[in-house]
Formats: sequence, C-alpha cells, structure tokens
Amino acid sequence: MTETVKVDIWSDVACPWCFIGKRRFETAAAEFAEGGGALEVEYHSFELAPDTPVDFDGTEVDFLVGHKGMAPAQVESMLAQMTELATTEGLSYDFAALQHTNTIKAHELLHYAKTQGRQLDMKERLLAAYFEEGRHVGRIDDLADLAAEIGLDRAEVVEALKSGQHVADVQADKDQAIAYGISGVPFFVIDKKFGVSGAQDPSVFVEVLQKAASGE
Repeated sequence: MTETVKVDIWSDVACPWCFIGKRRFETAAAEFAEGGGALEVEYHSFELAPDTPVDFDGTEVDFLVGHKGMAPAQVESMLAQMTELATTEGLSYDFAALQHTNTIKAHELLHYAKTQGRQLDMKERLLAAYFEEGRHVGRIDDLADLAAEIGLDRAEVVEALKSGQHVADVQADKDQAIAYGISGVPFFVIDKKFGVSGAQDPSVFVEVLQKAASGE
C-alpha cells in the first residue's frame, strides 16, 4: 500500500442518508485499516436547503411536503422506511422530535472543530443530536452546548459563530462541490481521483479505498 488515503466527504447535517453513509463508510474504513490501510477523513459543507429558516414552524413532514411537493401520507411512508433503514446501521431516527432548521451555522461549527482537531467528533455529535435526540442544531447557543459536550471551549465556539469567521470556509466547500459537479450528498472524493456518490454498501468503499491505496 502507498501513503495515507485522503477522503473528502461532502455532507449536510440535515441529511438522513449522510448519517447512514457515515456508518457504512466507517464499516469500510475499519476493514481497510485491518488490511493495513491508513485514512485521513475530512468533511465538507453542503446545504441541501439553504433557504430554510433557522426556526422552521412545522414538523419534518410539513417541511418535506412543501420542499418536495409530496403528499403528507407519502412523506410519512418515506420517513418510516428511512427510520427502518437507519436501524440496520444502529441508528435510532426520531423524525417526530426532529427540529428542522438552517444548517449554515452547524457547518461553520464543523470548520471551527477542524481547527481544533475535533471535526469527526463534532460531525457525529451533530448528526446524533439532529436525527436521534430532537436537538436544535441551527442556533448559536444550542450549537455551543453540543460543542461543549465533546470538550470544545463553549465561549470560543460562540465567538467563532457570532463573528462568522468560518463563513468563507463553508462557501469554499460549496464552490468546490460545484466544481466537482456534486449535486447530492453524501459524496465521497478519494485521493481527488475517485468519486463515490451516495450511502453505498461498505464493499463499494473498500474496493475504491484499496484501489487508491495501490496507486491505480
């Protein structure tokens, strides 16, 4: 195997497939590591619904009815299927408790966490808070609480988010996604050579990681 394989992942906090894809990729990463492979993983910002208000007035069903133009019964069926699928990855989605929100500040927080070497932990905390715990991930104080839970300095997080010091980093990620032609997430770019779209089976990730590591 060659040097460490770099994996860049475009993802949104408000993306149920992104959490499932994260788990499937982690399964693949563990298998890759068992074979002697080394990985460097970095998450990048992607907003699925940037026009969403911070405090959306309604349920997740209400949001999807308006956003996708689907009938309520169809949305409820889709969410039930997603919840069932998530359980196969050990996730407990709670769409009834979910608080739909704008994710721009959450993405800024992920960039701050990266400067502290804690981006992967922060990503996991945000996804679990949003999909499993019904926590709000759009407001600065709520995000600072979540950051503090993984050991980041709460006051520093509040300052970083209030100042908007990572807004340009979020925009750079979004611009890169456009340059790559990424229109949906999760999207995985391996060693800037291979692209994997969606929450694929772990075997797909393993194959691409091994190909990258072998220098093909």
